[in-house]
Amino acid sequence: MSQDRTALGIFVTHRRSLVNYASSIVGDRAQAEDVVQEAWLRFNGASQRRLLDDATGYLYQIVRNLALDGRRRTTRERQVIAEGDFEKAAGARADAAPTPETVAVYKDEYALVMDALAELPERTRIAFEMHRFGDAKLREIAAFLNISLPLAHRLVADAVQHCKERLGWP
Repeated sequence: MSQDRTALGIFVTHRRSLVNYASSIVGDRAQAEDVVQEAWLRFNGASQRRLLDDATGYLYQIVRNLALDGRRRTTRERQVIAEGDFEKAAGARADAAPTPETVAVYKDEYALVMDALAELPERTRIAFEMHRFGDAKLREIAAFLNISLPLAHRLVADAVQHCKERLGWP
């Protein structure tokens, strides 16, 4: 089976879950559809250039990143509209980039957290990402993963504990 067909198969198999996942982050089903479509384009391009070890996890990560970016953009747009000061918004700078010192300080810590998340079972990682990055409620996570509310809580707590241990935090 070619790499292209494998990528398409993964996408088709997980499409509904990806839309639900994106929707839990952006809060809008139509916008979630757009996010998933954009994720497919990026995922397909990446899968043609190289063999992906955890293709499904990579696809979910693309969706998460795009959804979070979209949510931030929507929040900024709503703020500009609420303030009604379009002239100020037009002249405003984009979010300031972190200083090199800040990047250096947090780069290793970020890498440790990403490694720790990669070590988690998929269901635990998804629950954690939905809760921490997507602001999803435990009830929403339980429904999305088709698990009980206490299990959703346990998965998030286990992921947090695992990340803390990897960072050497008490």
